[in-house]
Amino acid sequence: MKVFAITLATVLLISSVPVFMVFGLSSAIVAIWELNLPWSSLIQVAFGSVTKHVLVAVPLFIFAGMAMLRGGAASRLVHFAVTLVGHWPGGLGIAMILAMGFFAAFCGSILAAITAIGTIMIPKMVEQGYPKPFVIVLAASAAFLEALIPPSNAAILFSALTDVPVSKTFAAGILPGLVLMGLLSLVVIWKCRRLKVSERASSKDKLKAFWEALPGLFTPIIILGGIYSGLFTPSESAAVAGLWGIVIGTVIYKELTLSGVVDALYETSRITAIIFAIIAMATFLSVVLTYTQAPQKIINFFLELGGTQVTFWISVAVICLILGTFVEIVPVFYLTVPIFAALALSLNLHVLHLYIVFVAFAGIGMITPPVCVGIYTAAGVAKESPEKAFKEVPLFIFMGIVFGTIMILFPALATWLPSTMNQM
Repeated sequence: MKVFAITLATVLLISSVPVFMVFGLSSAIVAIWELNLPWSSLIQVAFGSVTKHVLVAVPLFIFAGMAMLRGGAASRLVHFAVTLVGHWPGGLGIAMILAMGFFAAFCGSILAAITAIGTIMIPKMVEQGYPKPFVIVLAASAAFLEALIPPSNAAILFSALTDVPVSKTFAAGILPGLVLMGLLSLVVIWKCRRLKVSERASSKDKLKAFWEALPGLFTPIIILGGIYSGLFTPSESAAVAGLWGIVIGTVIYKELTLSGVVDALYETSRITAIIFAIIAMATFLSVVLTYTQAPQKIINFFLELGGTQVTFWISVAVICLILGTFVEIVPVFYLTVPIFAALALSLNLHVLHLYIVFVAFAGIGMITPPVCVGIYTAAGVAKESPEKAFKEVPLFIFMGIVFGTIMILFPALATWLPSTMNQM
């Protein structure tokens, strides 16, 4: 039965069947027909997985980002970034990276970031002579900052799986996010060094752009300040951020209409439904792994082979690269994090170090064919065939591997900020 389930899952994935259905069908077959578990038990476990309090923050942060997009905050953040670095070599590309970083600080959804910032920046960059394939892959790569810079949906999911406080997982992503921004900026400067640059913005223009973007820039202070001061839980801070997004769009910028709010709610529900469907069906697999004691067997096998920290990190990198190529990052989390976390603890590794390394290598799948949902989304925004962008992928894969390697070699980048929270 296990062989049949694995074969079925493989065929369904190759046939482009949604991942949550692959998880649900294949795992349910093993659970019901081989382990003799009642269907009602699977339903109860799935229901429990999507009703964890920490997951309430996911749709709320997504809605906050959508409200900022439709209320005008995103466009002002982009304009502010352009005034800061638009005159640099590759300035518009660096401005896109900065804008993605700003947007990451109040949204947490990778695809929402590509849509929000890409819609504004991609046409502007193409008009100034940036190669469209390069711009598409850059947008998909820069949007990955959403998985690192808090608030991050990836951090929330990791905390739900490992019981690490969300506040610490958020803190773990800050320094790695800044490192990734720096690496991406270096790639842009090198690749676009011969392109025509924009005129330097005057101090008056920069000040005006900053003033207009200030309400949006204030959002991370509300979110993170509320969490780390103990005033809000992550879910409460997400709700406050959503309300603040509505206030910005309706009262300050006066661009958010009732139809805009409805559109934001629709996009939030659509993205949330996809994430939660995957979470619910992935618990079927978790049940199978628990009853078969697969994680314990894998750990014992790894340790009996004389597994070291070096071989562990190589295994994490290779497995995440392979799975990320064919499966989106959320199911990769639910497939591997429980096993990786147990292995990391057995090797005396910090679980937050694992989080950053895991996200670094699994995130490369956002730009690797055939799945590469980041490139498909950015190509849709650019109105270009995604296949034409694939020639730019190797450069960014190399940069992603460099980033992941840095995260492995310097664990303090992931653990220093969370450790300071213990001393507060």
